[in-house]
Amino acid sequence: MNPPDVRLYRAADYPRMPWKNGGGTTQEVACNPGGSTAEFDWRLSIADVAQDGGFSAFTGYQRIITVLEGSGIELSVDGQAQTPLTTLQPYAFLGDAKVHCRLLDGPIRDFNLIYKPRRYHARLQWASGAGPWAFHSDAHSVLVLNAGDALVLTVDGADHALPARYDCLHVEGRHALTSYRLAGCGDVKACVIELHPR
Repeated sequence: MNPPDVRLYRAADYPRMPWKNGGGTTQEVACNPGGSTAEFDWRLSIADVAQDGGFSAFTGYQRIITVLEGSGIELSVDGQAQTPLTTLQPYAFLGDAKVHCRLLDGPIRDFNLIYKPRRYHARLQWASGAGPWAFHSDAHSVLVLNAGDALVLTVDGADHALPARYDCLHVEGRHALTSYRLAGCGDVKACVIELHPR
């Protein structure tokens, strides 16, 4: 069996870009191999939202958003008000929906998965609380975003460190059921994304 291709993306290196409407900034965490900010099949990003306003449209994509820091947000999706989102509550919506965001109490930071559902099936879940946190997956691509203190992801017995908050590990090219284990010195606080090509 070939060893997995495991890549560490460091939060300190994420490029930052302003939104077109000036309402915040985005840092790209990762995207599909061969993809780019302009054209991708899936992308992970962290956004700093400084004021109320509309979201950019991503026609043909599915989006899942989670508040990482701050009091939270209330979204209006195609004119329908949604239940307010606080930290670590993921919310999914279509990329071409008309979305307006209202800050509950000051700026927030959020985490976004955007992907093409015709190209990928995606699963996103948050692991939080006392570790270790173990799971098995046969996903072709598995990504883990560390949202807390230093973590170690063990992939089929091999350890891989996520030393800083918002570092991300990308395990690519798996074709069989694989064992994963997340552990740290304290509580685990991480997002696990599994992507299966259709």
